[in-house]
Amino acid sequence: MILEMKVPSPGESIKEVEIATWLVQDGDYVEKDQAIAEVDSDKATLELPAEASGIITLKASEGDAVAVGAVVCLIDTGAAKPSGPEASGAPAAEVKAEAPKAEEKKPEAPKAAPAPATTYAAQTPSPAARKILEEKNIQPSDIVGTGKGGRITKEDAVNAVPSMGTPTGGSRGTERTKLSMLRRKVAERLVSAKNETAMLTTFNEVDMTNIYALRDQYKEEFKAKHGLGLGFMSFFTKAVTRALQLYPDVNSMIDGQEKISYDFCDISVAVSGPKGLMVPVMRNAELLSFRGVEAEIKRLALRARDGQITVDEMTGGTFTISNGGVFGSMLSTPIINPPQSGILGMHNVVERPIVRNGQIVIAPVMYVALSYDHRIIDGRESVGFLVAVKEALENPVEILMDNNPKKALEL
Repeated sequence: MILEMKVPSPGESIKEVEIATWLVQDGDYVEKDQAIAEVDSDKATLELPAEASGIITLKASEGDAVAVGAVVCLIDTGAAKPSGPEASGAPAAEVKAEAPKAEEKKPEAPKAAPAPATTYAAQTPSPAARKILEEKNIQPSDIVGTGKGGRITKEDAVNAVPSMGTPTGGSRGTERTKLSMLRRKVAERLVSAKNETAMLTTFNEVDMTNIYALRDQYKEEFKAKHGLGLGFMSFFTKAVTRALQLYPDVNSMIDGQEKISYDFCDISVAVSGPKGLMVPVMRNAELLSFRGVEAEIKRLALRARDGQITVDEMTGGTFTISNGGVFGSMLSTPIINPPQSGILGMHNVVERPIVRNGQIVIAPVMYVALSYDHRIIDGRESVGFLVAVKEALENPVEILMDNNPKKALEL
């Protein structure tokens, strides 16, 4: 029986996928549920499992865009599974190569033909080529001729490019590869966000001294109790969800001529995966504890890294947090993740001089950036939101932990 395998629907809005990689060869025997291909949608990379065991016949090539529901391969379910070579009844004898007999002479290897001597024509331009080289101010000695005996032809001179004093001898290779469907969709959405929103960015700085002190004091106990690291993201997520509730316009979106506001905070977290940037979502992050945030971020990051993230896990989100600081970024203007209206950019922490109580002191400081859609968020809300984030991060015990760090961290 021949089974037609069709492309399943990865999500409601996805109409086609792209064959990223075939994990089997045409004519291979595959087992049921064995991963036979990786397919790219505009949201994620997914594995395609075999629906039955049998001999596979591929009907699409890598890089092909295939409509959802189209046939991508055939599986002959009636084909027998190939068996390995049968063992012989007699013990296998070890075959030894015979040494050449003394009286036998080994055949001599053919001698390489002598290299042709350089002729007087080598690097000598034809009259037409000489004129072109003179116009380009190129020396004949800089050209490798393709004519008879190495002579420089008119075509060689036309194709010659002046070196402009640049050293020669280095690699000049190029490579052209097709962008994956996921990367093409990311590019499309980024351009759309720049062109279709009134995007502005406001900046501030955060003194991370108190967060560093809390992490130093509780991180070992937190890890021993929960098996998780106590990172910056839980503090930032808690600060962001609080600020979104204080400034609900930042937690809103435009849909045509209407504004959609949310009474929950689904926080998208930008993570780098093997196929590029992915933005999985923490649902109802306002209800998560510090432990809950750290556990969810770890879960989503591992699934993104292993290519197991699903479309549902990346769909939705009312606000995004992007941490460029892990790559060393000092400051940036993050691009809004449409249809959302705001994104917070975190950056690296650097010891900088600041003024505290009238004194110049050295403190660990992070620059933060809020990019927002000015069509729906006014300056007062954007600046107030970022100041609220700053206040919570600089006073985490009072604002984020209700003056009880051990209870907040569930220790």
